[in-house]
Amino acid sequence: MIIGIPKEIMHEEKRVAATPSDVKKYVADGHKVLVEMGAGVGALHADADYAAAGAEMVASAQDLYKRAELILKVKEPQFNETFGKHEVDMMHKGQYLITFIHPAAPVNHEMVKNMAAAGVISLTMDCVPRISRAQSMDALTSMSTCAGYKGMLMAASDLECFVPMMPTAAGMIKPVNAMVIGVGVAGLQALATAKRLGAKTYAMDIRPAAAEQATSLGAKVIDSGVAPELAMGQGGYALALPEDVLAAERELLAKELPNMDIVFLSALVPGRLAPILITEEMVKSMKPGSVIVDIAIDQGGNCAITPAGKRETKHGVIIEGIKNIPGMLAVSSTFMYSANMYNLVKFLTKGGKMNLDMNDEIVKGMMTTKDGKIVHEGARAAMGI
Repeated sequence: MIIGIPKEIMHEEKRVAATPSDVKKYVADGHKVLVEMGAGVGALHADADYAAAGAEMVASAQDLYKRAELILKVKEPQFNETFGKHEVDMMHKGQYLITFIHPAAPVNHEMVKNMAAAGVISLTMDCVPRISRAQSMDALTSMSTCAGYKGMLMAASDLECFVPMMPTAAGMIKPVNAMVIGVGVAGLQALATAKRLGAKTYAMDIRPAAAEQATSLGAKVIDSGVAPELAMGQGGYALALPEDVLAAERELLAKELPNMDIVFLSALVPGRLAPILITEEMVKSMKPGSVIVDIAIDQGGNCAITPAGKRETKHGVIIEGIKNIPGMLAVSSTFMYSANMYNLVKFLTKGGKMNLDMNDEIVKGMMTTKDGKIVHEGARAAMGI
């Protein structure tokens, strides 16, 4: 099979879908690997290293898309300014694509529809199910680790004050209050990082098990008021809540936000739009200079006014809507993502070709477009199909 590794074109995205060491594994497995020149530079992988691993270096992204049977990417297809066309328009019928697509997010609906129309067979990395046999393929967990760590560092950097308790000649300065909402992998990493920085930490999660883990990290847990049977679904992920339950949760949060200096948002429901937990009115109640880091933005965001892909100040609150936080840790995140991708491709191929078993829960969960149709349940629901 011919595997193509293009250079990522999202603004400031430094990651790449395969390291030279994993390219060497693909080649050993019998695949031909095409790597766009410069694809690994941001993650400190030189073209010479890919060539030494057995890859064919390709100068043109358009040529790579034309020749490859399977495209491996990090981010969803984007508009390529160099060629004046969208990456989807470079793809062809029957071509396979594996990347983070986030198909339920409204900003990606048109792109997903175009992929289906082009006959592209796409699988999204954000929907690898959290089951034991898929653990080595779980890039969402890998990238969440990066986002939790780096996202909390971003919040600390945005603040105009010390994070820890600080004894000074002018007197004792109190530590900041940091709240994490959604205590999954990213949330736990954010809590641990905030704790190491010296913040006083708080946490909220509708899942009892997640709340217990937050407590083990020293955070004060705010009860969400959500019944356990409504909270947790398959694989330990949170379930989508009815609107009246969400409204009650927002009321509880509204009482806590005025006391917080940092609010880290990472509440997600796999394959669906992220729940809105903070409204614009709630943002208005927060301290001037406080910070919201909304890493759920790829799926719409947990805050109603998070700017997608940007950092903005609204109502005196700094809101981080950066979409590629793991890309800020390009070496570590690429190492993990590449390994996850290799393990997934190894699982999905048989006899050197893609072999998709639609009855397998890994394939079924990831499949986004197939046979000219959008088949991803979350995307269909979000599009009203």
